[in-house]
Amino acid sequence: MKRFAFSVMSLALTACGATQTPPQETGGETATISSPALPLPEYFDCLRKNKGMVIAAHRGGPDTGFPENAIETFQHGFDKGIRVFEIDVAETKDGVLTLMHDDRLNRTTTGSGYVSDTDWETMSGLELEDNDGRRTGFHPPKLTDALLWAKQTGAVLELDKKPTTSFRNIAAAVKAAGAEENVIFISYNDDQAAEIAAINPDLMMTATAYGDRDVAKLERRGVDRTRLIGWTGTDEPKPAAWARLEQVGVEPAFGTLGRKGERLDDLYLADGDASEYDALAADGLVLLATDEPYRVADMITADDAGREACGR
Repeated sequence: MKRFAFSVMSLALTACGATQTPPQETGGETATISSPALPLPEYFDCLRKNKGMVIAAHRGGPDTGFPENAIETFQHGFDKGIRVFEIDVAETKDGVLTLMHDDRLNRTTTGSGYVSDTDWETMSGLELEDNDGRRTGFHPPKLTDALLWAKQTGAVLELDKKPTTSFRNIAAAVKAAGAEENVIFISYNDDQAAEIAAINPDLMMTATAYGDRDVAKLERRGVDRTRLIGWTGTDEPKPAAWARLEQVGVEPAFGTLGRKGERLDDLYLADGDASEYDALAADGLVLLATDEPYRVADMITADDAGREACGR
């Protein structure tokens, strides 16, 4: 069973503002320790002001031999330049927060049945399978371990709450790990955005917003615009909305992900060039959610520009 071991000393040095430290061996894997990063709101402000675009790997960026929602997969993506990982947070029968997209275990693990009916001892012994159904030797991680990995590397985790758990439980785990500067909560409606803000107004979040009116409405519900990323859907790019959001200091997000054969990722990559993705960055997009993070990262320069200007 492959596990990640985290250096308490390394985390303490990072928290105190230490400079770059050598990579730490973590049970056969290597986790890169990053230099102190900008606070998350300032990081996204920096991306917006410097025309940088950051890639968010959907479900953690699964690849051949690397399953979705696994820390080993995040490290694989991090080593290839990905810095934001969208992950799915669920809760086991006995109250352990883990990473799992589906309600059932059948598709992505060697187990079966519902996550909510499975205890952690059983869950942790399952083997994760990649998108081709091959066993990987990796196991479902606890959310806490993913948060510690993000703190150690400087990565950012977008947290997608599944129905088996609550924003409050997830926020408590984030607080316990001291990982507030490494997470973005995903909300799907204004009520959820307000709930997240009520739990902790300093948490970064995505919420649907297309301009100043939407931002003002969210602010009336307690959302701090400096900690808001405006989600603008997956159907078609909306440069006018992105410009309206930029005028009020909110970074826009957009997704080219979705069902295979229907998603914009497939359309954009069909011709083998990155012109459509480059156009998104030129039009002001700051956060791109994609099912093809590795191909996109290899083809565009906006992510490199953002990293050079803003770190992480």
